[in-house]
Amino acid sequence: MSAGRVAFGAAALCTVGLLAAPLAWIAVASLGPDALAFTGGAGLADLSFDHYRALLAERGFLLAIRNSLVVAGLTTALALPLAAACAYALARLPFRGRGALLALLLAVSMFPQISVVAPLFLALRELGLINTYTGLVLPYVSFTTPLAVWLLTGFFRQLPREIEEAALVDGASRLRTLRDVVLPLAAPGLASTAILTFLYAWNEFLFALSFTFDAGRQTVPVAVALLRGRYQVPWGQVLAAAVLASLPVACVVAAFQRRIVAGLTAGAVKG
Repeated sequence: MSAGRVAFGAAALCTVGLLAAPLAWIAVASLGPDALAFTGGAGLADLSFDHYRALLAERGFLLAIRNSLVVAGLTTALALPLAAACAYALARLPFRGRGALLALLLAVSMFPQISVVAPLFLALRELGLINTYTGLVLPYVSFTTPLAVWLLTGFFRQLPREIEEAALVDGASRLRTLRDVVLPLAAPGLASTAILTFLYAWNEFLFALSFTFDAGRQTVPVAVALLRGRYQVPWGQVLAAAVLASLPVACVVAAFQRRIVAGLTAGAVKG
C-alpha cells in the first residue's frame, strides 16, 4: 500500500471521526440526566431511557414524526413528477430563453422565506388551509420544485439523445418517451432529487411554525423548538428528540447514499 493511500485513509478516518463525535455525544447525553448533559461525568448507572419515555408518552412526539412523514412524503410525491416534466422540456425541447428561465428558477428557490410568510399566511387563511397538511405541502412544493427542476435538467442533459430519437422514430410520443425511456435511465437523478426534496420538507421550520397552531399538525422541527419551557430547557428531551428525528433521515440517506452522490455529480447544469 502506497504512502499516499495511507495518508488519504488516515485523513478520511479523522474526518469521519470529527463528524461522528457530535452525533455520538448527542446519543449518549440523551440517556443521561439534564444536569450532566454539558458537564459530563455520567456513568453507566446514570444512563436511562427516561427522556425518551417522557418524550413519547407525555409530549406525543410520535405524532410530530407522523406529521413530518406525511408532509415530506406528499411534498416529494407532488414536486418530483412536476419537476421531471419541466426539466425534460428545458433539457430537450428547443426554445429561446432556456438559460434565463433556469436562472430564474434557481433565483426563486433562493428567495428568502421570511419575505413571503405574511402574504402566504393571508392567502392560506382565506382558503381555510391554516393548520392543515395542504397548507404546508403547497408552499413546500413551490419552494422545492425550482431546485428539483435545476438538478433534473442537468441530469437529463447527460443522457444520450440517440436513445430518445430511436423511440421517437419508432412512433413513440414525447410523453411516452419520457415515461418509458428517459425516466428509467434517469433513476439515480430522480432518487437523489427526491431525497433532497424530502430532506427540505422534513427540516423546514419557518412555514411549519407559522402555519400550524396545535400539536395535531406540528412537524418535528416545531415540536423540538416548543420543548423549551419558560424558565428552563429540558436538554435531555431535546437531545432525545434530536436522535429520534434523525433516525428516519439517516436511514434514508444510508440506503440511497450512492444515488445521492451520483445524482449530485451528474446534476450540474451546463450552459
